[in-house]
Amino acid sequence: MTSGQISAHTRPSPLTSPLLAHTRHGFFTRKGGVSTGPYASLNCSTRAGDDPANLAENRRRVAECMSVAPENLLGVTQIHCPRVITVTAPWAPGQGEQADAMITRRPDVALGVITADCAPVLFASQDGQTVGAAHAGWRGALAGVLETTLEAMLELDVKPADIRAVVGPCIAQESYETGEDMHTAITSSDPQAARFFAPGKTGHYQFDLAGWCSFRLTRAGVGQVAALGVDTLADEHQFFSHRRRTLAGGGPIGHQISVIATGVQNG
Repeated sequence: MTSGQISAHTRPSPLTSPLLAHTRHGFFTRKGGVSTGPYASLNCSTRAGDDPANLAENRRRVAECMSVAPENLLGVTQIHCPRVITVTAPWAPGQGEQADAMITRRPDVALGVITADCAPVLFASQDGQTVGAAHAGWRGALAGVLETTLEAMLELDVKPADIRAVVGPCIAQESYETGEDMHTAITSSDPQAARFFAPGKTGHYQFDLAGWCSFRLTRAGVGQVAALGVDTLADEHQFFSHRRRTLAGGGPIGHQISVIATGVQNG
């Protein structure tokens, strides 16, 4: 089955983690939506160029899975930065500020991050009453988005040891070939990251993004950390992938969404 043939009649069935069992959460795949062509089928990016009606239906289905109103499925304008938004009130769809993470205690909203190889990271307090979501590509992780998300949760009186974090589907080390420029940029700022680069082709490396994110979370004091270990590039049936699109010569692409909401449902 090619990317344009994924059934629009299936329903979203996100991946979950037992570490976040006290929340409503899901690492959604590309399956279970209504979009077609390169966006098939559960594209959730407002900036990908998809048909607005299809996008709205896809996001409605995700919101339904999270038991929130469609307008309360929130996202930010992701720019690979360390900024975190503390959500105290919802905003209009597509109007999120420039940031790469959100946290909240509101039970009537769900926090979503958009990815297509970068790492989605979902956070929760042990009781599931404080949650967060971060978009962590290598630039955002290097800038400190994971640590600033943790710091924002601490400002809501959550203890580091009580925080759980899960790194969702992202490009895996065996798929992530990088050059010397990226290796230098990361290791010059974070020397301990060198262990997450393996030798690749001449002058290149294979980078373990999920491993590095997990390491940074643990080093920052997060109580429990896990990674799903799912490779977005390798599984075209389940996931969109920027690197796969680049290797194929470019063109439009959809994006998957990862979402978390508190364990207390509205109403």
